[in-house]
Order: sequence, then structure tokens, then C-alpha cells
Amino acid sequence: MTPGAWGSISIPRLREKTVKISLIINLILHPSAGWEAVKAEALSVKECYARYVIPLALIAPVASYVGTSTVGWRVGAGDVVRLTTDSALKISVLTFFAMLVVVYILARTIHWMARTYDSDKSLQECFSLAAFTAVPLFLVGLAMLYPMPWFVYFLGLPALGYSVALLYTGVPIMMEVNKEQGFLFSSAILALGLVALVGLIVVTVSFWGFGAGPDFRT
Repeated sequence: MTPGAWGSISIPRLREKTVKISLIINLILHPSAGWEAVKAEALSVKECYARYVIPLALIAPVASYVGTSTVGWRVGAGDVVRLTTDSALKISVLTFFAMLVVVYILARTIHWMARTYDSDKSLQECFSLAAFTAVPLFLVGLAMLYPMPWFVYFLGLPALGYSVALLYTGVPIMMEVNKEQGFLFSSAILALGLVALVGLIVVTVSFWGFGAGPDFRT
């Protein structure tokens, strides 16, 4: 086989294993069409983790490490507070793995609830739904480069709202249910997502008790 023929085979294979930025942009700008594209990708759980969840979940921990250990934040008129590099690293690593676990648990829960809403979709569709619903929250992790509380809230709340909007748009498409069932299904997922968020906070505080808590410096 000629070198040119080898190239024509290897390049598509490489592209199949990388993130499709256009898929994420399309989901953000055109949610309905974006969800149809996500559905057409038919990603396995492993592919979705490797190509999307892991790269996107790295954004917040890396930004948080840089922001909290280097830039710091100020409360009121007080001094700028920073975390020690060791403390920032531990918290960032724990945050990263916690996000991976939360996405999987949410996907499992969606799969478990699906039959209640007359959907027989597999775990891979449920995982894609959970993962891509969280895209705005993954992306807004960049705000942690400047970890002032007001700045993080200013960007984080709209991102949360957009994730909720993506959820309500995506459920009827990904789970193939009608709009009425989609609304009820989405509301149930949202409630469980809030419970998962509270659980994540509890787990984080528990880890602090085992020596993974923040160590501050000025």
C-alpha cells in the first residue's frame, strides 16, 4: 500500500478518537440540533469519558489550582488569601475525580428512571445525556483562574441555568419521549442532580476531616 493510502486511513481514525469542538459549540449555540448531533454520535460510555468528560472535567481543577495557589482571592477589605500549592493540588485532584464519579452516578440514575417514563434507552445514551448536559458547568470552570467569589458566582449561575435548559431540551431527544414526559423526566433528573450536588459538598467536607482540607497563606 502506498504512503498516501496509509495517510488516508490513519487520519480519520485519529479524528474519531479526539474531541469534536464543533459538537460542543453546536450544542451551546443550537441546543436542539446539538442534541441530535450528540445522539447521532452514539458514543459508548468509554468513548464519552475519554473524548469529552475527562478533558472537560480537567478545566475546573487546573484553573482552580492556578487561581487559588497563585492569584488568590480577597474577602472584603482583607488581605489576598491563597492556598498552599500542596493544598490546592489535593483539592483539585479530588474535585476532578468527584466530577467523574458524579457524572457516572447521574447517568446510572437516569438509566434506572428511564422505564418509568416509557424509555428503553441504554446506559450509553443516558451517559451522553448526563455528560453533555454538564458542558456549560465544565466550561465555566475557567472562572476559577480568578477565584473571587463574586466573579465565580457571576459566571457560574448563568452556566447552571443553561445546563438546566440543555437538560430540558435534551431529554425528549436523547430518551425519545414526548414533551410532557420529557418535562417530568427532566424535573426528576434536576432534583436528583441537586441531591448529588449536596452529596458532593458533604463528601468534600468529609475529606477535609481526613487531611485534605485547605491550607491558607497570605
